Amino acid sequence: MQILVTRSPDDAERTAGRLAALGHAACLAPVTRIVATGDPAPEARYDALIVTSAHAADALTDLDRKKPVFAVGEHTAEAVRMRGFADVTVAEGDAVSLSRLIRGHLRSGLALLHVTARHHKEEPASSLRAAGFTVIQWEAYEAKALESLPESAIEALRSGQIGAALHYSRRSADLVVRLAGEAGLASELRTFPHLCLSADVAAPLASTGAATLVADDPSEDALLALLDRLP
Repeated sequence: MQILVTRSPDDAERTAGRLAALGHAACLAPVTRIVATGDPAPEARYDALIVTSAHAADALTDLDRKKPVFAVGEHTAEAVRMRGFADVTVAEGDAVSLSRLIRGHLRSGLALLHVTARHHKEEPASSLRAAGFTVIQWEAYEAKALESLPESAIEALRSGQIGAALHYSRRSADLVVRLAGEAGLASELRTFPHLCLSADVAAPLASTGAATLVADDPSEDALLALLDRLP
C-alpha cells in the first residue's frame, strides 16, 4: 500500500523507513519544514528544561548541560542526550504524561524553560503553571508552512494511488486540507482513510468528511498499528 506521509522532511524519511519494514511504500508530501526562529534564549533563571520535540535539539547547544531535562518521549530524549545532556527524564510521548512526570519529580515553585515551537499547544505549560511552576517559553524553532504539495504527491492523489495517510499534528493536518483544496484535490482526500495521532489531529480531516482513525496513544507505534485495522 502507498501511504501519504506529510511530516517535515527528516521525520518523513524516518517514517518511510518504518513503513518499508512493514511492507508499505511512502509517498512523501511534507507540508512544513523546520527552521530556527532566531529568537534569543531568555535571560531569566531556570531550574530545569522541558523539551517536547527533537526539533528543539539544535537550540540546546548554548544552554547549561548540567540542568535536568524533561523530554516528552524517547526519540526526543535521545536527541537531547546527543547534545551532551546527561540528566534526562522521559515521559510517555504526550504533554499530559510530561506534565505529570514533572509534577512528580520537582517541587512546586521552580522555574522551567520550555524550548518549543512558534506554533505550540497550551500543554504542558498550562497545567504546570496551575500547579505553581513558572514556565518560561522560548519559541526557538518553527514548522514553516510550505506553499504547495510536491508534484509527486499531487499526481499520486489525482491518480488514486494513495491507500491511506499518516498525520502527526493538528497544524500539518490543517495544511494538508488547505493545500489539497488549492490543488483541486479536496475530493481525493475523502477516498482513503486518514490515520491520526490524536482526535485533535483528526478534527480538520473529519470536518471535510474524510474517514479518520485515531491511535490508541500518541506514539508512532500506535499510529502505525492502525494500518492493521485497514481492510
